[in-house]
Amino acid sequence: MSATLKVKFNNRKDTDFVTELRSSVDDYFKAKGISTYANAAMVFKTIALFTITFAPYFLILFVPMPIWAMALLAMVIGIGFAGIGFSVGHDALHNAYSSNSTVNYLLGLSFNLVGANDYIWKIKHNQRHHTYTNIYQKDEDLEAGYLLRFSPKAPWNKVHGFQAYTAYFIYSLFSLGWVVFFDIEKLFLYNGNGSPNGNVKHPRAELIKLFAFKIFYFAYMLVLPMFVLPIPWWYVLIGFVIMHLTAGLILTLVFQLAHVIEEVNFPEPEMPSGLVDNAWAVHQMETSANYATGNKLLTWYVGGLNYQVEHHLFPNICSIHYPEISPIVQRIAKKYNVTYHNEHGFFSALSSHHRLLVRLSKP
Repeated sequence: MSATLKVKFNNRKDTDFVTELRSSVDDYFKAKGISTYANAAMVFKTIALFTITFAPYFLILFVPMPIWAMALLAMVIGIGFAGIGFSVGHDALHNAYSSNSTVNYLLGLSFNLVGANDYIWKIKHNQRHHTYTNIYQKDEDLEAGYLLRFSPKAPWNKVHGFQAYTAYFIYSLFSLGWVVFFDIEKLFLYNGNGSPNGNVKHPRAELIKLFAFKIFYFAYMLVLPMFVLPIPWWYVLIGFVIMHLTAGLILTLVFQLAHVIEEVNFPEPEMPSGLVDNAWAVHQMETSANYATGNKLLTWYVGGLNYQVEHHLFPNICSIHYPEISPIVQRIAKKYNVTYHNEHGFFSALSSHHRLLVRLSKP
């Protein structure tokens, strides 16, 4: 399939299911008299995650402690970075945190604060992943360069034979790679046919913001500690890497367990029309999976992204509401005999992901 193929969905199918699903979720919020946006619990979580992230940072800077304690706090910062991405920036960049666009924009900058870029993320995630979920050469989450194979449609090479053993180490490098390299790489990708909209001329303000935040990030996360702390500079660098290895593994696994497991589909559009013979909503349900929905701590931490089905159907609803609307989606899916993947706990989903990696490691 060509990367430039225009993919479309057959939204004339399953119209009764889609209509009832949307109206039932709307009715839930009307009956409760609540907003689809963040509530007090979400605001508290936002404050808590920023505290979990930056309190250890300032402790390292200003409280004398042994190196091993600094290393442990670096891991806590990595956990916090991932949590801010899941629960604050992600919702804000979907315009789901607040009805106020300025609030969404400012909270979306939390992505930049932890080293990534909000503008690039919205193209990669909101446009490409959410529109073309699990479609090879359209959903960038299925692309891992030369080393990993996540789709049965992707070409096989000998390196993939080892991916069941190397994948998790490569996952841990994701955050570091994103901060240092990937945002810049994607500036050029999205300026060509790699963009979902064809050739894109990036706004100058976004380019300035990208590089300005990168400089600020490395200044406060690397340069400042090197000047302030009475330790060799390379100790600071090791702590920086520990933080990103922690964040990278957590970030990658949370998303992989929702889309790269045995049970979900990897549809291929008809050629040469580019038609996916499913309504877009049904496509999302067949390519997304919930897991560990009974684990309240995990749900709190990952921003409801373990309710991936609900997130893909309603990305503009704040993740704090996903546990409440999940029974509605399940009920209507069952009524219309539509796939609803919600069969795994965390380790069961991890096992399914691992088995798929093994399967895709073979020609």
